[in-house]
Amino acid sequence: MAYAAYKKTHDVGVGIARAFYDRPPAKIYFFGGSEGGREALMMAQRFPADFDGIVSVVPVANYTGGNLMRAKLAQLQREGGWINPTKVKLIENAVNAACDKLDGLEDGVIGAYEKCLSTFDVGTLRCPNGADTADTCLSDKQIEADRLVHRPYQYPTAMKNGVTAFPGWTYGSEVQPGGMIDTITGKEPPQFPIANEKMQSVAWVNADGFVRYYFARDPKLDPFQFLPEKFAGRIKEISEMFDTTDPDLSAFQARGGKLILKGNGADYQRSVLQEIDYYKSVVGKMGQDRANQFIRFYVTPGVNHPGNGVMKDGKAVPAKVDLLGVLDAWVDLGKAQDGPIQVSQQEQQPFKTIASRPMCRYPLSPRYDGQGDPSQAASFTCAKQ
Repeated sequence: MAYAAYKKTHDVGVGIARAFYDRPPAKIYFFGGSEGGREALMMAQRFPADFDGIVSVVPVANYTGGNLMRAKLAQLQREGGWINPTKVKLIENAVNAACDKLDGLEDGVIGAYEKCLSTFDVGTLRCPNGADTADTCLSDKQIEADRLVHRPYQYPTAMKNGVTAFPGWTYGSEVQPGGMIDTITGKEPPQFPIANEKMQSVAWVNADGFVRYYFARDPKLDPFQFLPEKFAGRIKEISEMFDTTDPDLSAFQARGGKLILKGNGADYQRSVLQEIDYYKSVVGKMGQDRANQFIRFYVTPGVNHPGNGVMKDGKAVPAKVDLLGVLDAWVDLGKAQDGPIQVSQQEQQPFKTIASRPMCRYPLSPRYDGQGDPSQAASFTCAKQ
């Protein structure tokens, strides 16, 4: 499950193709998102000779640490830190007030997703005396919980490749489908045993099972009493199997492999900050010039884990893109995409494009020019946050 099955699938697939066509495939690609995105990075790191091109979209790269952090969050939520849906809406309104205009356009899309983390202070929503007195403010425990979500969480022991912290999440899509309510806080506080998964957050449903079955290997363990220090060896063992944080992609580059990495800027299921940390680690290990030869990293602001987002006017955030076509042009034709890629929103057949924006190469992000049609990509530039 951690990695070996994907290698076996590749080898069997190549064997079948060779038997049927009497020759091996000319090019082999791996395209995956979420867990599949983790698998995609795993192929580049563990089996660099197997694929000519790889697309990794919203990968769950820091798989082990993400679940550690979720378990810690649930414990804090049970101790008075749970933020109900009304208060999540309060946070969203405050985030938009502080951050929406940072990209030049007040449209409900947090384009400056990294800058927002240092611009918005959830402490401004504090209730008098820090008590949970109303849905119009946050208690001290709730502020602590929100800060745990949006700041790095230090591990009790280093993970695979020396990773010492989970980077936290960005702001955006708090009350949208698949946003903070669905993924982080839930419609009800975390419970054990879970009676109704639909009322619980995705974070807690995942962490509950991960803590009991992977870390502790005890289904009867009360996860609210989980102490990671007691299972440090097992946690490191899981990290070594599952996490895709190896920055040394020398072997993949040497065989001519190309990698496209994509994150979503308002993804509460896994964090775009994981991709940012990983990309920076690759550059730090291999140097920017070498990295530019084989890796492209893009971020789409304002969209959640599946790539969906809603703007202030109720319209969808333009986010649809054919990355397989971009990869094929790079691998097969040698045409590297150096600038931004246009992402779009299309109506149903005949699939006419009704809105577009640029998807920028990190660390750049879209900035509105202040005068053009905001539904057209030409009205945006890729700029530093």
